[in-house]
Amino acid sequence: MVTSARTVAEVVALSEVAHLLANVTVSADSQGAMLLGRTTRTATSGLDTLSAIGTETKILHVTCWGLRDGECQELAGLVSEAGVEVQFSPVVLDERDLRREGKSVQDYLMQHHLDADRLDRYFNLSDRYSTYLGELKDLQSPSDGGERWPCRSATAYVSADGSIRRCPYGQASVSVHAPRAAIRHFLTAPAQDRVTPDCAAICRPSTTSDDRSASCTAPA
Repeated sequence: MVTSARTVAEVVALSEVAHLLANVTVSADSQGAMLLGRTTRTATSGLDTLSAIGTETKILHVTCWGLRDGECQELAGLVSEAGVEVQFSPVVLDERDLRREGKSVQDYLMQHHLDADRLDRYFNLSDRYSTYLGELKDLQSPSDGGERWPCRSATAYVSADGSIRRCPYGQASVSVHAPRAAIRHFLTAPAQDRVTPDCAAICRPSTTSDDRSASCTAPA
């Protein structure tokens, strides 16, 4: 089982399910993503949270937008020094967000590829990241009008209020204070949520996680 924390407050909730954890992923935003989302989830604060968790495998998941060389270089140094893995996801903007930011769909898609190119200069970024970008494009403007696929995530996320979800954007959840049998049932039962553009880039299917993972490492 994998879990993700967003703030230091979630460390307390994580302690409730520590016996179930195989590794911990903490999310953070790039500087450009923070401006879009008005958040304060920096890579530094994320690494501070990871340092307080006693699992063997630790992963920093960074949501990216408008990356610069200096920021990427600094991030590469931070994760290398901390000895953690790093994952990346592009920021997802819907039509309302694009209007608010004064950007066209073409600008939006181009930024995704510019950020991917810059990441590739500093990290061992797999070609699978391009697959994620393609899926995001298809989900936001499906060419065949097909139905969105059900959640395939092999991960579980613990929020600051102690709710366990398959995805930070999911609606179905179970409390960390629930009986162990209830938690086990939630984690093993078929997913109730469906993939949306917001969560497509961080989805980790259990049967093909090696093929679809966006994890990478910073050069030593």
